[in-house]
Amino acid sequence: MRSSTPLVPAIVAGLLALGPVAPVAAQAAAPAAEQQVCAGVPAPKLRSVRPDARLTGLFTNYGNSNRRLDDWTGADGTYSVRLRDGRDLWIYSDTFLGRVNADGTRPPTVDDGGTTPFINNSFILQQGDRLTTEHGGTAKNPTALLPPPDKDHWYWAGDATVAGDKVEVTYQEYERFGPGTWDWRWSRNVVARFSQKHLSKPLSVTPLPSGRQVAWASALRRDGDYTYVYGVEDHDATKYMHIARVRGESLLGPWEYYAGNGTWSTSEQDSVPVMDGVANEYSVSRRGRVYVLVTHDTTQRLGNEIVAYYSCTPYGPFVDRTHVYSTPETGPDGTYHDANVFTYNAHAHPEIARPHGDLVVSYNVNSLEPTDLYANAGIYRARFLDLAFG
Repeated sequence: MRSSTPLVPAIVAGLLALGPVAPVAAQAAAPAAEQQVCAGVPAPKLRSVRPDARLTGLFTNYGNSNRRLDDWTGADGTYSVRLRDGRDLWIYSDTFLGRVNADGTRPPTVDDGGTTPFINNSFILQQGDRLTTEHGGTAKNPTALLPPPDKDHWYWAGDATVAGDKVEVTYQEYERFGPGTWDWRWSRNVVARFSQKHLSKPLSVTPLPSGRQVAWASALRRDGDYTYVYGVEDHDATKYMHIARVRGESLLGPWEYYAGNGTWSTSEQDSVPVMDGVANEYSVSRRGRVYVLVTHDTTQRLGNEIVAYYSCTPYGPFVDRTHVYSTPETGPDGTYHDANVFTYNAHAHPEIARPHGDLVVSYNVNSLEPTDLYANAGIYRARFLDLAFG
């Protein structure tokens, strides 16, 4: 589905009727409590959290460069995976292409009578500090990398994994079912396979399990013999984590689902909620003997708090809730002084190495008022953080 303005991400779709974002007081990062995650395994200590100015600046400069007029100027989603040759692939959902004006404004989209192309998914390929945009279609008429089957459907990207010489990217298909503003819904999960050498067109698109109404695209983690697949069962104000796994690297093998109490089932209907309060996008990374869950706290309505939980297994239980960061952009008291600006979908990028083993985390920034994204092109770009654990 082509749209004149970015579709509001699923994390907020059911909450907009409640009004603008309420101010949330900023909080300093706090270390994890002195307790054990499980027998003999202490919780990691979060020593510091600091903005990653270099990585944030890299994408800011690229978005403002105007070197090409069919490349990225802003997007959300912000997943990443390292390819076999060492390049990083950044995976995005709703994406603005085109020009950014000298004053930082963005021309309206083509559908709104302007010059800015708007597509529902894209890639950025990073080699060193060099970024290049991958989209479908042509330079004059760019389209989504994964095009929709018809005008009433579209794909938003999820996490990705490398399987052999292919990249497997999860997507959620959404569909419009009526004329109203909010007459759209999640439909199903798919995985698209891309060649690592030719990323502008999928080689195949395969349906993924979708019968449990779980969006299996929140996070992926390769661990031991399995690739763990994390999803969200989204009930608007309450969102539940679900976990599946598949043996090996590829998502195309047989799946099994976490059924609670350390057990797994081959039936998706047996998948149980592991916990609530996660966002539609989150991450599970490993630090030593402990798995670290990073997520926006969705127990607050459009809040600004990023939190971490810890576990001794990739499937939980996740305990010792730790405040990580209060995003400064959010709400009328935020850096934009705009009640409509909100942040969402924080998750980690463990493949990005930092000198002291820091964990790199991104979060998305957006506005409930689409014209804000024309007035200030910098709003609709991810910010990056470095989390240092003791």
